[in-house]
Amino acid sequence: MSLQSELETLATFTDAPPPAVTRVVYSATDLRAREYVKGLCTAAGLAIREDAAGNIFARWQGADPALPAVATGSHIDAIPNAGGYDGTVGVLGGLEAIRILQRTGARPRRSIELVIFCAEEPTRFGIGCFGSRLLAGLLDPATLRDPDGRTLDDWRTAAGFHGDLAHVRLPAGRYSAFVELHIEQGPLLEQSGVPLGIVTAIAAPASLRLWIEGEGGHAGAVLMPQRRDAFCAAAEIVLAEEAGAKATGAIDTVATAGICEVFPGAINSIPSRVKLELDVRDIDEGRRDAVLAAIDRACEEVAARRGVTVRKELINRDAPAHCAPLVIDALTSAAERCGLAYRKMVSRAYHDSLFMSRIAPTAMLFIPCRGGVSHRPDEFATPEAIASGARVLSETLALLSDL
Repeated sequence: MSLQSELETLATFTDAPPPAVTRVVYSATDLRAREYVKGLCTAAGLAIREDAAGNIFARWQGADPALPAVATGSHIDAIPNAGGYDGTVGVLGGLEAIRILQRTGARPRRSIELVIFCAEEPTRFGIGCFGSRLLAGLLDPATLRDPDGRTLDDWRTAAGFHGDLAHVRLPAGRYSAFVELHIEQGPLLEQSGVPLGIVTAIAAPASLRLWIEGEGGHAGAVLMPQRRDAFCAAAEIVLAEEAGAKATGAIDTVATAGICEVFPGAINSIPSRVKLELDVRDIDEGRRDAVLAAIDRACEEVAARRGVTVRKELINRDAPAHCAPLVIDALTSAAERCGLAYRKMVSRAYHDSLFMSRIAPTAMLFIPCRGGVSHRPDEFATPEAIASGARVLSETLALLSDL
């Protein structure tokens, strides 16, 4: 079966009508998709293990198994109504990169390990990359709960994953390098006609949850001077977030208000309560944190002026990553050996690589996706682009495994 056929088959494991892909971690559909991928890895002669959280490791043994391995990989979970290429290209493309080396008769000095992270998307617990965060020792698993209060332990044990979560954290020196193949999720490669992007930095998010409490009332009976409208206060805070991001003057600073829940949600009732969730990202931590400070100032000023209360919760505040020269150089050499042009670029979306960079030299390889579209059913990368990515990844793994 070809790589493209494998991607198309994996996309059929979905809880949404095709071509949409919905595959939430620990769901029955997610478990079936895992079995499919593990079957492909077994057929390639890879040794498989799974940890207590559900991260999957498929290893091709090297000539010197005592050396730290080289790793590649990504994720197969998908947000509701997504597409079939986000994450999956890095998993099945990573498997194909290993098979390319096997077909050439290569025997790497270091073992090469394919990692399928259990959950890159924030769908189940509201925080992204919890599998790789646990591997890097950057997350307390006891903090993970879904909106109904079910814990990580509840979900993982129901899905068949057992054992002590304290053992999920990878030991120091487990990997000598990590490289992730991924669709760009942006339009720059396609617009420039360049087939490859070599990522030099990965932006990191800070996420906030805000509750704004005002006073409700009848939309006709409460006069404007007496109003304590929670939604109007929330709107000012959102606009302050946008203004803070624009004020940095940097194209890499972005800010989003992705969730706004208004209570009671009636056209003839003044909103008494609003829940906001805000996302601020940058490859420069100082710039990003300046936007957070602007949001804090806006919350205080708006609360005082409008007679509302604002309660804030920091969901996460991750540091950006600068990719390792070791892996960037290997990707550059591999692209040149394959005769493919590339451009160096930053990743404005964050990925499992952000957290793997805390424990191993890390970089990413991007391929174009049509229109820069991602997280939608029409997400698409051409078979030729995917094959080129797998070929360059294969060459990169060969270079890194012989160091």
